[in-house]
Amino acid sequence: MSYLLSQLLKQSSRINPTQIAVIDGKRQLSYQALDELSNRYANYLQQLGVYSGDRVGIYLKKSFEAVAAIFGILKTGAAYVPLDATSPLQRVAYIVKDCQMKAIITTEQRMDALKKVASKNSPSPLLIDDQQTLATLSADPLPCPPLIENDLAYILYTSGSTGTPKGVMISHRASLTFINWAYDTFAVQATDRVSSHAPFHFDLSIFDIFVTIKAGAILVLVPPSLSVFPRSLASFIANEKISIWYSVPSVLIQLSLHGRLEQHNLSALRSILFAGEVFPVKYLRQLMKQIHHANYYNLYGPTETNVCTYYPVPSLDPERIEPIPIGKACANTDILIVDQQGNIVKKGEVGELCVRGPSLMMGYWNLVERTKKALILHDKGKIYHTGDLVRETDDGNYIYLGRRDNQIKSRGYRIELDEIEAVIYSHPDVEEVAVIPIADEEIGNRILAIVVTGHHTELSDQTLNHFCSTRLPKYMLPHKIEFRAYLPKTSTGKIDKAQLRQEQQHPSSYK
Repeated sequence: MSYLLSQLLKQSSRINPTQIAVIDGKRQLSYQALDELSNRYANYLQQLGVYSGDRVGIYLKKSFEAVAAIFGILKTGAAYVPLDATSPLQRVAYIVKDCQMKAIITTEQRMDALKKVASKNSPSPLLIDDQQTLATLSADPLPCPPLIENDLAYILYTSGSTGTPKGVMISHRASLTFINWAYDTFAVQATDRVSSHAPFHFDLSIFDIFVTIKAGAILVLVPPSLSVFPRSLASFIANEKISIWYSVPSVLIQLSLHGRLEQHNLSALRSILFAGEVFPVKYLRQLMKQIHHANYYNLYGPTETNVCTYYPVPSLDPERIEPIPIGKACANTDILIVDQQGNIVKKGEVGELCVRGPSLMMGYWNLVERTKKALILHDKGKIYHTGDLVRETDDGNYIYLGRRDNQIKSRGYRIELDEIEAVIYSHPDVEEVAVIPIADEEIGNRILAIVVTGHHTELSDQTLNHFCSTRLPKYMLPHKIEFRAYLPKTSTGKIDKAQLRQEQQHPSSYK
């Protein structure tokens, strides 16, 4: 039984070395070749002085080099930290500095750009396009690093309420708890061709990479550009004979609405998994009619817990309008529903969903107090408060009802609205700002920024949007910026966001 993530590749390579491991466009790599390439990365990293406990960044586009780099980092005993190649350089530089990275696996062009905004203590680059150097290194495996299952495997940075991203630390044990459960539950076989749609800095990628490698199956990298072209994406799924698909619902909605699925042979597609946001029933029902032979699963869980509940979707009643449940707890996971005082509520009552079990995060990188607030000691042990309100139905399934805080989901990404506000407030011409979500059936939520500028200042939405684009990743940019002379206030002098939300829901009432 594997207790380290790197052992998954070693075992599958030994069992079937000639099996295709990764398909990257017209390129493909066998399990043996992937194992050897990751060994070369591991040897290179060790020459740079990377050892157990270090953090190494991956600043690459999705590719089989990136997959090999992940396993190469893990083989040294270090933790990998995937960096969003589409994020603003300032955000990437912050993560590099915050994480105290020992090295970054990237290209020379990206490293040169990063150095212009990074601190003087930036790590030494490792260039993946230096194939001559890599070719001279040994493909022999390093000795097994001195690690145990509770040691750090990777850090995924998510949106933070303080205006800066926070790093979620996941151990080998936590990740493997999810991987082993998913491998068994979805019966992933070596004959499967599994999609890799999510970017590697997004937690959905953990299923894509590691469950596929554990099964000795084929990981098919989905070009990011296809997400905005549903017809091309549908053709890709058909041509690549994808058998297991995993993505956020918004991608599947676009496929259903605009992919012309009836024109494609999707008979190989046996399981469709989705997570990250609510899947509106009317679109899910339509997709289930279009791809009627597949099994559908709703997966739920924040990055801090891995997937903690799931729901096999049955056939949907034509008249059903209420959302589908997020399901029941995964194996080796316990779900608690508590009130604001931390007391467990009765079945059917609304409360906050909390999770306990080995799949929980280790904590937030370099944020001790934030970790203490997130991982709370309970009578049953340490639990994580998700901030999600749910209720349990008579049949034991959980129904998601919304958030307690100022966090939303858009296109599957978890977004702290406070972080967007903090960035907009940093513009010198902005006096006040309120960022609110607008419910949207296709992507979950659209983001509206309502801004008050200083006297005698002229600020356009284009200028402010450009300002935000240099500080926020694309998925966090406001969909609309609205300027006003003032913002409504509550009796205590706070910005009245409740009224602003009501204005968007019932605009005629405020004219």
